[in-house]
Amino acid sequence: MALPVAAIANDAYAAHVNPQWVRLLNLLEMNVQYERCSGVELNTTDGRTILDFLSGYCVHNAGHNHPEIIAALKDELDRRGPAMLQSHVPELAGELGARLCSRAGGKLTKTFFCSSGSEGVEAAIKFSRARTGRKGLLYAEGAFHGLTCGALSLMSDGFWKNGFGPLLPDTQAIPFGDTDALERHLSRREFAAFIVEPVQGEAGIRIPDDSYLKNAESICRQTGTLFVIDEVQTGMYRTGKFLASHHFKAEPDMVVMAKALSGGLVPVGALLMTDDVYDAVYNSLKRAIVHTSTFSENALSMRAGLATLDVLESDGLGERATRLGERLRGRLREVLSAYEMVQDVRGIGMFSGIEFTAPRRMSLRIPFEAFRTIHPGMFGQVLVMRLFRDKGILTQICGNNFMVLKVAPPLVVSDEQIEYFVNAINDVVSLVHSSNAFWSEALGLARRVMSV
Repeated sequence: MALPVAAIANDAYAAHVNPQWVRLLNLLEMNVQYERCSGVELNTTDGRTILDFLSGYCVHNAGHNHPEIIAALKDELDRRGPAMLQSHVPELAGELGARLCSRAGGKLTKTFFCSSGSEGVEAAIKFSRARTGRKGLLYAEGAFHGLTCGALSLMSDGFWKNGFGPLLPDTQAIPFGDTDALERHLSRREFAAFIVEPVQGEAGIRIPDDSYLKNAESICRQTGTLFVIDEVQTGMYRTGKFLASHHFKAEPDMVVMAKALSGGLVPVGALLMTDDVYDAVYNSLKRAIVHTSTFSENALSMRAGLATLDVLESDGLGERATRLGERLRGRLREVLSAYEMVQDVRGIGMFSGIEFTAPRRMSLRIPFEAFRTIHPGMFGQVLVMRLFRDKGILTQICGNNFMVLKVAPPLVVSDEQIEYFVNAINDVVSLVHSSNAFWSEALGLARRVMSV
């Protein structure tokens, strides 16, 4: 008897790509095969419809497979133009760079294109050292900047770094939101850059106070350190404005962008910078190619970026993120505030988190602590599994804070889909507080984790 297509695909992936990923998805009962994805809806081969409230970690701001972005890419392919010639001036790169710099504002006038956020961070490290002549790099605890060696050097969580050292020397972490610590470190005048997310996503959707980024900018200016903002998750209208840093009126020396710039279809990243930074790197004809990337300005990625901007702006998705994000958090607070394990609902635009805390009730605390001993992410993963399997919702816990459930649907999400999510999370959290079934299943999952 012939094997099902899904089984063949799983076997090939396990044999030649990442068998541990297959095992993990099987363990969480999330290993399904998708046949069509559109907007917020993910349709599986077995007839289910999953609502995407993760957006590929903020990739799908315009929704999955937006027809206008697909049409733009098809047109570009049909042109049969110089997609990867690499010895000409790519007009689309100039157009996209101009639009990104215009919308970012401040003194950001130049763009280096790449293929990912990590690659953009690597460029920011090199460019800040070239501009300042300094080696040191300062970053915020809880940050997530990427998984290449330079980006890893700007992250404090050992999980991501263990086994990959030695990483870059001369890097140091300070508490996020602490301007006193920032001033103490930068006063030594040995740091090339302070690299920070305007809202820390993987740390649990941590939003600084209104003055933090502007004060950080001022301290950087006074001490000759470049101010670099990582907008990989938060850019492209995810928080309502084009950049999350616009909420705080910050004017950085460099901005890293990626993820949603791709339209979810062709990888593209960008490092925006001031003329001063550019001139320190590309300061002669000989150095015109001193930092490049093979796929950096290819026509498909540039067209994807332009088409995505068109969709986000023509459809008013930034304003929509602001309006529906506030409604979403308001409804979540309404239905979840009575539960003892729900500590906070916070966010900005369509970038929200539900923070859970250890229960006070002994009947809940005993199993909770037992599962946390096995793995600190056990509780959160059972929530994720329940939402996916029982309610048809895809989301995930934050990578550096396992007690925060990330809620980040595409910006095209509807009122009805938001209401469905609110009712679904209410049902699951109610189960956590009232049913032995949740904890029994968590125990079963824990046993399976221990046996693999």
